[in-house]
Amino acid sequence: MDFEFSDEQEQLRDSVRRLLADRAPLTPYVRDLYGEATAGADDVWRALAALGVTGLLVPEEHGGAGMGMVDAAVVLEELGRTVNPLPYASSAIGAVSLVVEAGSPREHAFLLPDLAAGSLIGTVALYEPDRRYRVDAPVTTARRDGDTWRIDGTKVHVADGAAAGVVLVSAAAGNELGVFAVQADADGIDTTATPSVDGSRKQATVHLDGARGWRLGEGDATDAIARTVDRLAVAYVVDGVGAAARALELAIEYAKERVQFDRPIGAFQAIQHLCADMLRVVELGRAAGYYACWGIDQAGPDEAHRSATMAQAYASDAFAQLGGSAVQVFGGIGFTWEHDIHLFYKRLLTASLALGSTDDHLAELAALALA
Repeated sequence: MDFEFSDEQEQLRDSVRRLLADRAPLTPYVRDLYGEATAGADDVWRALAALGVTGLLVPEEHGGAGMGMVDAAVVLEELGRTVNPLPYASSAIGAVSLVVEAGSPREHAFLLPDLAAGSLIGTVALYEPDRRYRVDAPVTTARRDGDTWRIDGTKVHVADGAAAGVVLVSAAAGNELGVFAVQADADGIDTTATPSVDGSRKQATVHLDGARGWRLGEGDATDAIARTVDRLAVAYVVDGVGAAARALELAIEYAKERVQFDRPIGAFQAIQHLCADMLRVVELGRAAGYYACWGIDQAGPDEAHRSATMAQAYASDAFAQLGGSAVQVFGGIGFTWEHDIHLFYKRLLTASLALGSTDDHLAELAALALA
């Protein structure tokens, strides 16, 4: 097993990093979009699409690169390093994966080329109020209406819902679990932006009242949804690795420059311990995240799910703790709006919330081991 990045992956990383540094710096780009309800379909998004990164997971016959999660992770880590608010994970990972996994050749031909080109932003709507992470048994329902379907229900925590042109909704269709594509401007769908502690992650609540949609594929979509959930979770882990790595870099730079009692604060053992702990989190998180990406690309379905669950179990608590430690290194200035470190803390905090409870993931790993 080769854990080195290929020359192509390193070139991809360099290209994305240069683009984000030139076109999407923290100030003014990220901060200007921080309070907005949507982020997407702007010049930076189009520039990313021109690089081909929005179609990394799309098969070549539909205009994509036909690559894997390890390649997409290179992009995700760079987006995390700049707390970029664009809908890459929701569209290029979540929507593309669900269309590929659940869709038929007809839906592939209809949706994937536009998703690959970035001209269409998609998202997945899987979670419901008071249902925690029960994506396998939605209350939302779908009923057939001629050649299309009518969907009724409410979905919450829909990433980049207000920016999406198509929403992929999970719903009960009789005794089966189905996935349905609903256009964002269709009658019967109402999308409301949801405030979040992290302005770089846009969320929305989607209400569907007889909204017309079309079904992706035939038969039960439980496995397709489960695989998509794993991919999205791993995307959050790798994005968090990027944010954590950059937060550590900022903390170390500050510890070298800030002088207290005639010494740089990095000379004090308490600060050294915080930085050492943060380094451990970054390296273990990176190992877990990239192994999960490899598992999704190369291993069988059981190992792919196990590795994704393992990555979530570690990152869920560790990322939020790293963010808090980084703020501690900066002291009082770390709590101010003007300093950037709080942007990384919030990114890591919402990643932990999105990944779910460590206890739940450890219980899942135990069940997998015992099975």
